[in-house]
Amino acid sequence: MDPGATDPSLGVAGPLRLSTFRALMLSPRRVGDPASARAFARPYRDVTERLQRWEKQGHLRHDDTPGLYLHEYTVDGLTVRGLVGALEVSHHTSDPEARVVLPHEAVEPRQSVELAGRMEQMDLNPAPILLVHRGPAEVRAVVHDVVSGEPWAEFIDRGQRWNRVWAIRDSDLLRTVAQHLAECRTLLADGHHRYAAYLQLQRTHPGTAADRGLAMLVDQDDTPLFLGAIHRTFARTSLEDLALAVEGVASFASTSEADAMSALGPSTLVATDGAAWARLELRLPPGRAAVEALHEEVVPRLRGRKRRLAYHHTAEETLRRLPRGGVAVLMPAPDFDLVEQIVSHHRLLPEKATSFQPKPGIGVLMRSLHDG
Repeated sequence: MDPGATDPSLGVAGPLRLSTFRALMLSPRRVGDPASARAFARPYRDVTERLQRWEKQGHLRHDDTPGLYLHEYTVDGLTVRGLVGALEVSHHTSDPEARVVLPHEAVEPRQSVELAGRMEQMDLNPAPILLVHRGPAEVRAVVHDVVSGEPWAEFIDRGQRWNRVWAIRDSDLLRTVAQHLAECRTLLADGHHRYAAYLQLQRTHPGTAADRGLAMLVDQDDTPLFLGAIHRTFARTSLEDLALAVEGVASFASTSEADAMSALGPSTLVATDGAAWARLELRLPPGRAAVEALHEEVVPRLRGRKRRLAYHHTAEETLRRLPRGGVAVLMPAPDFDLVEQIVSHHRLLPEKATSFQPKPGIGVLMRSLHDG
């Protein structure tokens, strides 16, 4: 597949549609197992045969009847639930106002091409992309009604997530969900490259199972996802370099570790070289995120072309991996409403700007492209 096939100006046009499909589910002891994730690595052409073998061995469940699925999982006391279905991606638009799936990060075209080729060879959507929105009350009522019934599957996976899955097949419930989701717009929380791969596959194979891609839709007003910070380390960079780079963009003040950490907030970053600490007070206009200012106004002004940027999901990991002769920049956790506001104004955040957590385990719900 040619990387030139990637067109970032295109997106999915409304109405928003989540169709039924016949779910594939790995056995509980394989869900969340790193070995399961590796099983979907190269050679991709062997995955279909592997899944057929697992099904015969009892390691894979294949639902006989199509359904829209409700997946609920609990991790460390936080419960998330979302509707999982086959997202219609065959209607494209270049009008940002007409899009119903709103990405918030850019993608690397070659990575999307590689993922599209992988799914094409596997004949499989191995995991849903994660969509989030503030859902309509009518759909929330359906979800609450469904969870009061007996789940189709219930288990604790290898990642210690407690999973419950319901299959929604009642025609009245499906009609209610379809009617009230049709006018919704969603934020693409996780799976930007897979989403781009869906669009590429559909353009290459229109009128086939590639007209849809697997998606999980979470209602942020019902079971909200947690937005965590993603911190940065810069190799071959000093605090002095950083102080020069923020001139005119932020104030730079040396301080103690305790004072710096207590000041961390929406417009305040914390920097350290492992010995000294500093507080960076960004001059942010309304509707602008700290991560935008950092990457658009500060990073380009850092001295040296050979600096290396790395990303970390916890402050502890960031400080542990602080390179000798480098600095760590601790970021505030993003705000969902601000991210939603940014994408509604058709802006994209820098790479690794958000960390929506917790994500579902790989293998709970998959979709075979043989099922249409």
